[in-house]
Amino acid sequence: MEQALEMARIVCRALEDKKGEDVKVLDISKVSVMADYFVIANGSNDSQVRALVENVDEKMQEAGYALKQQEGKGGAWVLMDYGDVIVHVFDRENRLFYNLERIWSDGIVVENL
Repeated sequence: MEQALEMARIVCRALEDKKGEDVKVLDISKVSVMADYFVIANGSNDSQVRALVENVDEKMQEAGYALKQQEGKGGAWVLMDYGDVIVHVFDRENRLFYNLERIWSDGIVVENL
């Protein structure tokens, strides 16, 4: 779990480096077996979503964490699966529409990463 937390920290820094909006970390370890953490963020447009995704992948690779699977390439919603950490990067409209924070409200919001 400590490694997963460090992975979430790296993802958050990578998102913040590219001005990701409303970055949230949810601890879902008690409510799901698929991962320990969701990291959720959004960009203001397609270009920023792509830049956020590219920076996350670059920083995670530098830290030695391999991307297991990715859905989407940019635009509305990109899901990046790093095993214990799943990253969701949306555009603003789709972030509001899908509202993962509400769907996963049994998870615990992690502050101060």
